[in-house]
Amino acid sequence: MKTFFILALFSTLDIFTIYKFNKNTNTRDWQIVDDVVMGGQSNGNFKINSDGFGEFYGEVSIENNGGFSSIRHNFEKISVNSYTTIKLRVKGDGKNYQLRIKANDRDFYSYITTFETSGQWEYIQIPLKSLYPSFRGRKLNLPNFQSDFFEEISFLIANNKNENFKLLIDKIELE
Repeated sequence: MKTFFILALFSTLDIFTIYKFNKNTNTRDWQIVDDVVMGGQSNGNFKINSDGFGEFYGEVSIENNGGFSSIRHNFEKISVNSYTTIKLRVKGDGKNYQLRIKANDRDFYSYITTFETSGQWEYIQIPLKSLYPSFRGRKLNLPNFQSDFFEEISFLIANNKNENFKLLIDKIELE
C-alpha cells in the first residue's frame, strides 16, 4: 500500500518549466514594450543580473498619458491540458505587477491577473482559470482563460503613478 501512495504522489507533482533564467539566458528572447508606443515616457529595461536572474527594471511615468512598462516572451504553443496553475518564483520590490498570457500571440487581448510582491523571494501561484481577458486596461465581456494552450507570457507594471521598479524572475512553471 505504501508503494501505491508514493507513486500516486509523484504522478500529481507534474511540473512543466516554461522558462528558467540563468547566467547564459539570451535576453533577446524577451521584448520590452513601454507606453512610448502610445506617446508615454516610461522606460523599462531587461537584463540577466550577476546571479543569473531575469531583472525587469526601470521607471514608469504617467506623463503624456503614459503609465506602463512590460516585457514579453513568445514561444511555441504550450499545452496546458495537464495543468491548472502558473507558478512564478520572483523577488519584487513590494509593488504590484501583472502576469499576462495570450492563447494566440496574434490576439488583441491578454488574459491577466495582478499579483503583489513582498520584497522577498517568493512563489506566486496563479490558477489559469482566474486569468481574465483584458485589452488596454479594460476587462472584456468574455470568459476567463479556457484555452488548451498559450504562446505568450508577459509581465507588466502599471500602478497609475510615477515610480521606479525592479522585479527579479527566477522561473516560470506550470503545475
